[in-house]
Amino acid sequence: MHKVLQPDGWARPLGYANGMEAAKGRVIYVAGQVGWTPDSKIVSDDLALQVRQALQNIVDIVAVAGGKPEHLTALTWFITDTEEYNSKLKPIGAAYREVIGRHFPTMSVIGISKLIEEGAKVEIVATAVIPE
Repeated sequence: MHKVLQPDGWARPLGYANGMEAAKGRVIYVAGQVGWTPDSKIVSDDLALQVRQALQNIVDIVAVAGGKPEHLTALTWFITDTEEYNSKLKPIGAAYREVIGRHFPTMSVIGISKLIEEGAKVEIVATAVIPE
């Protein structure tokens, strides 16, 4: 399926891959997803619950194309409060494993001042490759 790209001598990162080589297949691009329910209501003020919902939204969109969480090749997270993010790494990690499992694609987390959607604390953009 997908191959993790890990340069010799580099420390293996925890919770993400430095690079991924995707199998030949269909590329799925998922627009930034915030922690809202299908009726466009923010699920909670809690960052970990918003992360869980945003990840579930991504998995649901990839599933429409016939994909699974293990087909994700990249996630880019935009968060509004890096201190809150760092203080909630355990519940965020638990939410991640609950929705995605133990699959860790390339990831970046970027701190920003504000998101467009009122009450949103996280927005996640995703790319998936579904093998042919």
